[in-house]
Amino acid sequence: MISSAKARRESGLFVAEGRRICSEADLKLLKEVFISEEFQADASFETDRVFCVKEEVFSSMTDTKTPQGILMVLTQPVYPKEGFFRKGGLYLFLETLQDPGNLGTIFRTAEAAGAAGIVMNRECADLFSPKTIRSTMGSIFRLPFLVTEDLLAAMREAKAAGIRLFAGDLSGTKEYTEADYSGGTGFLIGNEGNGLSEEAKKEAENRIRIPLEGRVDSLNAGIAAAVLLFEAKRQRGNV
Repeated sequence: MISSAKARRESGLFVAEGRRICSEADLKLLKEVFISEEFQADASFETDRVFCVKEEVFSSMTDTKTPQGILMVLTQPVYPKEGFFRKGGLYLFLETLQDPGNLGTIFRTAEAAGAAGIVMNRECADLFSPKTIRSTMGSIFRLPFLVTEDLLAAMREAKAAGIRLFAGDLSGTKEYTEADYSGGTGFLIGNEGNGLSEEAKKEAENRIRIPLEGRVDSLNAGIAAAVLLFEAKRQRGNV
């Protein structure tokens, strides 16, 4: 059932599994609901697209070791590129992140910090893999995003819309608390192992660093994104 990234790309569908994520799902995207016989006892749906299957069949359909008895097949949300960047908005640009859990957590964190959207290149981990979807904890249904073939071009479009770009970089000349994020802001977050490409760094107005103590030489990409986003939230107040 839509078990590969290729199948998800070709079908434009994805699976959300579990009580929490299914309760968060945008029902306008709903195609089908599958529930186990055990789950059926305390479930009710206002749709005729619900299919009840035996426990062993349901187990074979899921991606988790302890299935919760419900999964949904949904259409992948798509956001228009035109007008994506709005004046004063807070954005993340993700370059080639590879860990699905990391990507999902970044979505959840970005929503919590009041971000207006996320842009990622096609080389990032599959946004619609089951692990990523679970890690978003429902933010996938609420936070606008773009998956682009040309991340550098998207950065330039953001700058043209008045978004100042800040590259997270260990060799940055400014500490992250020394920069001003009160206006339109975009943080560039790079690959877990290699960081940002030089081409991406060149698009940024500033290279900022998070000072580290001890023998630690880098932060997890999701943690770095959280630190930057919540510093921006602190500076921006209710913007």
